[in-house]
Amino acid sequence: MEGNEGKSTSHSYEEIRPTFSEFLSRILKIEELGAVGIKFLTGFQKGLEFLRRPPINDTSELVQNIIKANETKRLKSYMDAGYITPHDRVQRISDVKMCLQRLHEHLSKVKQLLVELECLLDDAGVVVKADCETSCYYDLEQEKTAPAVPPSRVIDDADFASLMAVIYSMVKQDFVMQERVVSSLNLTTSAGELESYCLMWSLRPMVNDDVVHKALRLVP
Repeated sequence: MEGNEGKSTSHSYEEIRPTFSEFLSRILKIEELGAVGIKFLTGFQKGLEFLRRPPINDTSELVQNIIKANETKRLKSYMDAGYITPHDRVQRISDVKMCLQRLHEHLSKVKQLLVELECLLDDAGVVVKADCETSCYYDLEQEKTAPAVPPSRVIDDADFASLMAVIYSMVKQDFVMQERVVSSLNLTTSAGELESYCLMWSLRPMVNDDVVHKALRLVP
């Protein structure tokens, strides 16, 4: 009886570890995508800042003298355009749109990884359920002959699954935040809003890094 019990719990333990490792590999992919995503978000921010930069203060006597000394048709055209060339304006608008497109692509990739994480969570749940059923069976059998000795591996499996569930919940909340940020971006988004969005994206307040690092240390 003891030999069968040891075989069962060891099998379940070996079964959940690969699932746990696959789960964490996808968590790392999401973190990598987040690091790339903030680059596109700051790119969007800088593009808008360039388009909105204030014109030169031509009421200054010094500036007026410089303009007067170098006044040409090209300079006058530049001033009339708000101190930004048509080419620069077109280029910056193109950059802003590209950053926004990349952010939407980022969301699609993370969303797919979240689906895969859900599947791995389901797999872990199946293992834990099987462990519980096996544990109950052996406890009933042992009651007939000797005091029950809880299999240590069952506790380990449940801990792995619980940790996965906690990390998934945090990452999902972080994704929802990113989704809301990206959906609110447009050419009229204020500088203050963009500053807050970049800060939130970088800080990831919904994710406890200590928990993620603890999980990573469990993988050899």
